[in-house]
Amino acid sequence: MTDLSRREALKNLAGLGAAALAGPAPLFAAEAKPNLVREENARPGTRDWMLTTPRIDKASKYRCPWIEGYCSRTSVRAGDTISFHVSTNPAARFTIDLYRLGYYGGDGGRFLQRLGPFEGRVQDDPPVGSKRVRECAWAPCAELRVPADWVSGVYLGKLTAEVEGVQSYVVFIVRDDRRADFIFQCSDHTWQAYNRWPNQFSLYDDGANQWYWGGGVQVSFNRPYGKYCQIMDAPLSTGSGEYLLWEFPLAFWMEQHGYDITYISNQDTHADPSGLLRAKGFLSVGHDEYWTIEMFRNVQAAIAQGVNVAFLSGNAVCGRVLFEEKRRAFERVGVFGPPGGTREFQNMSSLEHKRPYGNELMGAHSTGPVTGGADWICTKPAHWIYEGTGMKEGDAIPGIIGWEWHGDPAPIAGLEVVATGPTQSKPGTPNGGIYTATIYPGPRGNFVFNAATCWWADGLSAPPGYVRPKVYTEPKGPDARIQRITQNLLERMRRA
Repeated sequence: MTDLSRREALKNLAGLGAAALAGPAPLFAAEAKPNLVREENARPGTRDWMLTTPRIDKASKYRCPWIEGYCSRTSVRAGDTISFHVSTNPAARFTIDLYRLGYYGGDGGRFLQRLGPFEGRVQDDPPVGSKRVRECAWAPCAELRVPADWVSGVYLGKLTAEVEGVQSYVVFIVRDDRRADFIFQCSDHTWQAYNRWPNQFSLYDDGANQWYWGGGVQVSFNRPYGKYCQIMDAPLSTGSGEYLLWEFPLAFWMEQHGYDITYISNQDTHADPSGLLRAKGFLSVGHDEYWTIEMFRNVQAAIAQGVNVAFLSGNAVCGRVLFEEKRRAFERVGVFGPPGGTREFQNMSSLEHKRPYGNELMGAHSTGPVTGGADWICTKPAHWIYEGTGMKEGDAIPGIIGWEWHGDPAPIAGLEVVATGPTQSKPGTPNGGIYTATIYPGPRGNFVFNAATCWWADGLSAPPGYVRPKVYTEPKGPDARIQRITQNLLERMRRA
């Protein structure tokens, strides 16, 4: 950092207040605090966390150059520091309003504090590095020591430029170390893999093919999140990754009902195996495609120790990635599945296919055409997951399977297929896929459930700003049967 950058950063820090500049705050204690999330959600909420003036540069298709930024960490503990790196073009004064996302009486967020105003600047676009990585080296506008009373959760910083009021987000996770009933793992590896900021530089672009599925391409967390690039128009995804698309409806619903929940990043699953043992249940949520082998082994070890796991996700544990800590970057190096098992996307055959396979952890995995949609069709109505739903064999919940799903159940002792059916490319047009939702027993009275869909949370709630997906099929929103199945799963976990 230049001397000028240091002086400006120190000047900006002076505006953050005593909470940001106090000495190191203690980490959350290891003891359980079962009412923490319930008490947090009793605090006043607001919908001001939502962007009112988002804007996308048409030339890039994904970025908001008027104001955009990133955080120095994907997750941070209370007492630790996180810095914010923001560019404004044209240069403009700006503020950062910080919110925790949750239920909050249906508003979805709680305001915490405002940082700034800051004197914005145009920060340089990073050069194209080796393996096409775009790694920003922007000067920080502010550094925040996370207050001790900030409850674990997903936090948004709403960036607002004074010029025309254009807005975007930065996103980070506050984690803790306490025991809790449930760990909610955010799928931020996948958010970053699909991030095309500034213009097509995702894990899916090798410079020739915009939907590339091979190796030799790297993406870094040291850059803003561009607007989401697939299947829907989601303005609130600008700067927030994919969290609001597939994951927030589950968190919104769980916090509404007072579940004892704590949040982590994919990076925490990768680096902190003992942290997974804090919970009775571990939740993979939404579109959780990219895992390191360390993540796989750490969750596998947690299951062996009696942790329950629910993959309320689709296309999960599919791409194997190698993480480079120094650059906060990763690249695709393999597939958690057999050769040809996914009817190879272009270039996927160039990657290493070897055990472990995803279905050995989840019960099923990405297979066949991978994409498609379907109804959830009950196959074992007497199973305890269906208790209280009133479902009979063959009953269907329309559209909840999609847009990527799991099949090819593993030969695991005691594994049961609780829902299955053909997938389609459009209504009435089967595409040859067969999804399988599964459950199998763990070694200590625990279990592993696989919902086989990215869209499970659509059946739970529709928070403010939520955009319903529609491709191959269309989920129909909150459904009492999906809610009861989820309740049955969580209650069985909690009683473990």
